[in-house]
Amino acid sequence: MKDPVLAQLAALKGAPAAALKAKWRALFDSEPPPYNRRFLESRLAYRIQELAYGGLKKETVERLRVLARQYDGKDGGRAKTRSDRLPIAGTRLVREWQGVHHCVTIRAEDFEFQGRPYKSLSAIAREITKVRWNGWVFFGLKNHRGAA
Repeated sequence: MKDPVLAQLAALKGAPAAALKAKWRALFDSEPPPYNRRFLESRLAYRIQELAYGGLKKETVERLRVLARQYDGKDGGRAKTRSDRLPIAGTRLVREWQGVHHCVTIRAEDFEFQGRPYKSLSAIAREITKVRWNGWVFFGLKNHRGAA
């Protein structure tokens, strides 16, 4: 790669989706996953840096494997059900309300709003509007008629 790493990283932001997917194929030698643009950008940025500067140390990889085996298959009690309709963890939902932009980050088990965890989008919508809202409707993940 002729371009400096920083130039490659900066180019990801303005690249069209087709270019990101082509870059994925070149760097990972596989088809890109069907996730959102932000996911592709972040994984491509990591891979570019990994190739330029090196990846994780072998000790770190082994430690992660040990931890994965330690937690794999353990019964953590009742499994929380996560809706299949939710975007992947890391996705940010942005909603404008009364001239103010509000940003929510979807996490693996909950949602983050203004640095605090919330169990539901409805709780966040209530925090923003001070009235009860269906969080899915408020953040545009579901229309008013009930169709997803």
